[in-house]
Amino acid sequence: MLMRTDPFRELDRLAQQVFNTAPRPAAMPMDAWREDRAVWVKFDLPGVDPASVDVSVEKDTLTVRAERKPDIKEGAETVISERPTGTFSRQLFLGETLDTENIEATYDAGVLSLRIPVGEQATPRKIQIGTSRRTENELRS
Repeated sequence: MLMRTDPFRELDRLAQQVFNTAPRPAAMPMDAWREDRAVWVKFDLPGVDPASVDVSVEKDTLTVRAERKPDIKEGAETVISERPTGTFSRQLFLGETLDTENIEATYDAGVLSLRIPVGEQATPRKIQIGTSRRTENELRS
């Protein structure tokens, strides 16, 4: 249904081992689950202006981009700066059974919520099993 990949994950792990650095938190953490006839995906984007959020789909790839601008005014002396700023991007590879034409997106309290409907072809259905009235002699031949 939904595939998650990060081509730089192994490179990050290697760099952390070599340079003995702590792993960096994901700039756009997410949860995803299937419920009823849809896949739900929620991204945490605190402090992001909703106008800077862009969601697009091309073939089977969903891309979310967002920008968080720094709150510290230019010329101010920074004491601690741990909150990530800049442009963030996240890609999800969608299975062909998802209906990418009818994705719904909402943004509320710093959380971007996507509802991706599951297509008709992925709906589980019961297969009826017929009976055969063959005689025992027909089955032996």
